[in-house]
Amino acid sequence: MSHRPTALAAALALALPAAQTVYADDLPLFIGEEIVVTPTRSPQKLSETLAATTVITRQDIEQSPSMTLPEILADYAGVGMQDLLGNNASNSTVDIRGFGASAGQNTLVLVDGRRLNDIDLSGVVWSAIPLSAIERIEIVRGGASVLHGSGAVGGVINIITRSPIGKPAQAGFGLRAGSYNLRDVQVYGNIANDNAGLTLAANHYESDGYRDNNRNEQDSLYGDARWKLAQGELIVKFGADRQDIRLPGARAVQPGIGQNDLANDPKGASTPLDWASRDGWQLGLTGNYKFGAHNATVDLGYRNKSQAAYFDFGGYPDYRETDLDMLTFAPRIMFSFSAGEIKHGLSIGLDLAHWDYTLGVSNVPANISQPINKVDATQRNAGLYLNDQMQLSRDLSLLAGVRVEQFSIKARDQYDSSAPGAFFGSAAPAGKQDEREYAWELGMRYRLGGTQSVFGKLGRSFRFATVDEIYEYDAFYNREFQFLKPQTAHDLQMGWETGNAKQGGRATLYYARVKDEIHLDPYTTGIGNTNLPPLQRYGLELEARTGLGSVQLSAAYTLAYAKFTSGNYNSVNLDGNDVPLVPRHKLSANAAWKISPSLQLLTSANFVSNQYMDNDEPNTLGVKIPAYTVVDTRLEYKTGGWTLAAAANNLFDDAYYTYAVRSSFTPDRYAAYPLPGRNFRLELAYTPK
Repeated sequence: MSHRPTALAAALALALPAAQTVYADDLPLFIGEEIVVTPTRSPQKLSETLAATTVITRQDIEQSPSMTLPEILADYAGVGMQDLLGNNASNSTVDIRGFGASAGQNTLVLVDGRRLNDIDLSGVVWSAIPLSAIERIEIVRGGASVLHGSGAVGGVINIITRSPIGKPAQAGFGLRAGSYNLRDVQVYGNIANDNAGLTLAANHYESDGYRDNNRNEQDSLYGDARWKLAQGELIVKFGADRQDIRLPGARAVQPGIGQNDLANDPKGASTPLDWASRDGWQLGLTGNYKFGAHNATVDLGYRNKSQAAYFDFGGYPDYRETDLDMLTFAPRIMFSFSAGEIKHGLSIGLDLAHWDYTLGVSNVPANISQPINKVDATQRNAGLYLNDQMQLSRDLSLLAGVRVEQFSIKARDQYDSSAPGAFFGSAAPAGKQDEREYAWELGMRYRLGGTQSVFGKLGRSFRFATVDEIYEYDAFYNREFQFLKPQTAHDLQMGWETGNAKQGGRATLYYARVKDEIHLDPYTTGIGNTNLPPLQRYGLELEARTGLGSVQLSAAYTLAYAKFTSGNYNSVNLDGNDVPLVPRHKLSANAAWKISPSLQLLTSANFVSNQYMDNDEPNTLGVKIPAYTVVDTRLEYKTGGWTLAAAANNLFDDAYYTYAVRSSFTPDRYAAYPLPGRNFRLELAYTPK
């Protein structure tokens, strides 16, 4: 889209054993001997990773008073969140290391190693995986394009689902009811023996939402079937999800004319007729095979999503239907061997991905069979990588990796002047783009003694533009495909950590320089997205946890700088300006108080400092998104397999919002998306013992 509000409206619519070493048990631990897969795409102990990696365990998820994954993730250092509606994370974006408006395209989200990010701007559907199906979540901060390809610039979030094998046959459920007519049902079941198993989990959610015209209905189904073989394992995963949501739009503020919808009517809807829907399903097949000390894995995945969205635009309606198919094939092999005194864990892999994208544009749903514009695009990615983790001594390990990725996209547009609602328009001339990018990384971890270690990592990462970012207007408002240069980044991080499962901490310093960042151009008439001048991002991340008697405490602090580093850009001097939607300070604290063996009080508090609004790259609006503090709490009682809980979110009723956008046309005008005030819920769950 040519301007951020329109682009935002469109966005609204729409894991093998690693090499073992004799020294592993002596290495420091931050959250115990957790096994992680994201840093190397093969299981390894958390204490062996060479990047700033955090594991959110199943217990951490259950002890959070938050209801959604983005809210849980925002409790951790280096991770921020933008939420437009506050209704089951239906329009939430997670931001690792301060990418602001483009966070959704620079934070890669995986489920069991398969990407959820697509080649459009519709965003990740966080509710597609029921919370009851999640075993843990892994957060890897910093560029990770060597192993994960395009989009892994700020970091990677990998959601690991629960394995049914070795668990007893059982079934459970969870019920929630609360403010805004909230009703939420989760059910799951498991049947397995030592060699095979099946897990099913389903979720139904509905709520009227905090705002007018904000009702949200979502359903999801997830399944995992596994068979152990003589030398490996076969895994089949499947899922489906559906969403129907009403879109209330933003609350406008313009002091020059005395307008302040944000203060006077925060719950109101500026777009009472707008809505969106989504249907998706996915299927994945993974085969693991072990031969000697080595391992091979083959991943095959398919995903489809169909979306529809209606925007009234004050009597000039716009209706869109999109369909996206994604097919992936990812074989890889892990060699474990010694060369002299050095132990190697060498991974070699190939990632192939094919997308088919179709967009139909009309004025109303009844006319979509004869669209005004019809866009077809095909994208292919082929990446080859090599990654070697070396144990040089009892205390020193090194990492070296490289990736080459080929990207190609072909797109065409058809315009039908006889279609209903077509009164002025054009078709973008067909176009194609072929690019080749590379990534590399070098890492080190050194044990200082006891439970302390230092680590460092240096690398290059990249991302390619999405199809929604290239389908734009020229300066005369004719449609065209504006192919953009790939975005690249060099980043450095170094840190220190210490501790064990109950008590520990980590401090990390990071620096990243980004070139050709893909972003909206709000200044030039008729231009949509573009490549920005160079930027830099740097900061400090602190995490700590400790136990005090019956209370388990954890805290995280982020100091983040995101700044432009060169001069004029479309007649606007950006040199030294702050990047919008990146707060300087973020502090979170969590407490779990075991009052008795059956009774527990869970509390989280999050403070976020003020930040510039989207589109305010000049930093001249004079108004920022205000700082806010949100406190959530949950009191739960357990007996047998039953859990009864009462929760309050935004306990102190802070009036806040995490996203606002400056007008590109009116100097003192902006629009914000207020989030829910104090709200409550009751929960009842049964989990067999």
